Amino acid sequence: MPLQKKGLFPPRQEAILQNALETTKTVDKGHGRREIRTLSTTTILNEYLDWPGVAQVGEIKTTVYEAGKQTQATRYFITSVPRDLAGAAKLLEWGRGHWSIENKSHYVRDTAFAEDASRIRKNAGPQIMAALRNAAISFFRVNGVKNISAELRNNAYHVEDLLPKLGILK
Repeated sequence: MPLQKKGLFPPRQEAILQNALETTKTVDKGHGRREIRTLSTTTILNEYLDWPGVAQVGEIKTTVYEAGKQTQATRYFITSVPRDLAGAAKLLEWGRGHWSIENKSHYVRDTAFAEDASRIRKNAGPQIMAALRNAAISFFRVNGVKNISAELRNNAYHVEDLLPKLGILK
């Protein structure tokens, strides 16, 4: 948000803006890259927005350094969660948690099960198949499987071993 730049407003307004702004930052390293996330929230914009239930407005800036290259992204959000329930640090944690779900569930469903390519489109078929896929993912996770695609291939080649695992045959 431009609010972070000092000197844009008279000193009194600048002080009000800085008090209304809450910022947190995380740095993660792994998989050959370094990722810096900065989340800033403010409550001062709430009275200017025609948005039901707005409690905070925020900005997430992400800078990724990988293979000698730098990429940046900026995302903005509006939340109905008041600052006393979730400040900048908690909101950033929740945002990271969202991607954890995306990576552990939706990505597996898209890649290992090719869910997006499914031709099942009628009646309750899509919901039933999604439930079966979720059950399979849960079964694999509970049993400590790290590579679900490899386990699916292994089970397809060795059905006689899979059925006893599931308690269908002895």
